[in-house]
Amino acid sequence: MPAYVIVETNVSDAEHYERYKEAAPPAIAAYGGRYLVRGGELAVLEGDWNPARVVILEFPDLETARRWYASEEYRAARTLREGAAKLHMVAVEGL
Repeated sequence: MPAYVIVETNVSDAEHYERYKEAAPPAIAAYGGRYLVRGGELAVLEGDWNPARVVILEFPDLETARRWYASEEYRAARTLREGAAKLHMVAVEGL
């Protein structure tokens, strides 16, 4: 069953964040992940949640998403992001 990682990102240092954006895709691909949403125009349809940036990733399953997040490859990318953005991230099984 596929799993989806949903990320709300608030970037505080765009230049610094660009290094993370370059390093993250290979780490995601190494675990069979792919981007479904990476930024883009956002429309609030209900409620007061208005994230600055949303990213949605798809992985083969929840266990693979967990392994990706804990991986050395992604840990290196996360280090590049430190001080450049604050994230809220969840992984959920899909259909």
